[in-house]
Amino acid sequence: MFGIMKKKTLHFESIGGASGDMILGALIGLGVSVDELNEELKSLNVDPFEIVADAVVEQGMSGIRAKVKLHEHHRHDHDHGHHHGRHLSAILKLIEESALPDKVKTNASKVFQQIGEAEASIHGVDIEKIHFHEVGAMDSIVDIVGCCLALYKLDVDRVSIRSLPQGHGTIECAHGTYPNPAPATLRLLEGFPVQDVDEPFELVTPTGAALISAWRTAESPGIGCRAIKTAYSVGHRKLNDRPNLLRATLYEAAEDQTADECLVLECNLDDTTPELVGCLFDQLLEAGALDVFTTPVFMKKQRQGTLLTALCLPADRGKMLDLIFRESTTFGIREQLSKRTVLERSFKTVETPYGEVRIKIGRRNGVVVTASPEIEDCRTLAKENGIAVKDVYEAAKKRGGDYDE
Repeated sequence: MFGIMKKKTLHFESIGGASGDMILGALIGLGVSVDELNEELKSLNVDPFEIVADAVVEQGMSGIRAKVKLHEHHRHDHDHGHHHGRHLSAILKLIEESALPDKVKTNASKVFQQIGEAEASIHGVDIEKIHFHEVGAMDSIVDIVGCCLALYKLDVDRVSIRSLPQGHGTIECAHGTYPNPAPATLRLLEGFPVQDVDEPFELVTPTGAALISAWRTAESPGIGCRAIKTAYSVGHRKLNDRPNLLRATLYEAAEDQTADECLVLECNLDDTTPELVGCLFDQLLEAGALDVFTTPVFMKKQRQGTLLTALCLPADRGKMLDLIFRESTTFGIREQLSKRTVLERSFKTVETPYGEVRIKIGRRNGVVVTASPEIEDCRTLAKENGIAVKDVYEAAKKRGGDYDE
């Protein structure tokens, strides 16, 4: 099979904040059908509702303003449920008993679980004793589950965002008056970069914080990505000094992350045993390093040591540094950005007298410039057939045939 699998990254940039309806509006703006969302979310056992998405203009920028509208004759029941709140188990049961895809159920349940853990920690009670008030209201449930369904429909592999704006002052919620942001919001975003802005409003809601904290896997889309679609979502509140916008952009990148720039991390090790260096080697690769290698070196007073080198995407810098410091004895790591040129890669499976072997194929400007059998496939077949690995390797090379077919 030829062609490079493409990975999609959803990148958020927040000017006005983030709420459930703003995130939902951004995903709708990227192409998710409102009609499909309304139809598929009917399987939730909740009162009748409708997701409405309107095209609006906010300070010269066109965008989508989304809202979950509740049917008027059910408003009394909704208010009653809102006042008393819902337990986590009741919400998880609603999700589990729906006809939504399993991946959506898992994602939505994870979001509510994180909210429950944050609330339980704040109030010092068992998670099942927590009453979800604002986030347990029907429109918020539809917001969260709807966002998870929309993300599923976009077939996104990862979500990135750098920071969120933070307002000031106080807010009113079910438990009374609290500092802004709400306690649950702050707990959900612990360790998350924020920017203080001069807006006396709740810019990031607990719903928005829960979705972003559950989804976020990176700060940026990464090098080598290309933007394929952008959408703006508009919040319902008018801010004083900035537009109430959330921008969402879909980026596409090759699965093998053929970036044109990478970060080179290096450190000298002379008091870490070879076995531990080997463990760190494997951990770095599992964590997403592009390549890892070691070089024997002589250090001060001609002590024998090891130069550890790891290549990674700049977006992965933090976790790579943490891993090296945690798993080695080094006191410092050198780092530099480096240009690199990589071939486009694809795979072809060939049949040999000993079994199937995958061939890795490298192209430059669409032309095959190299091809090599996967050595692990050759090793496995050699063991099964009781022959030399090189015999399987050569047989696979001969059966490679026309790599451009």
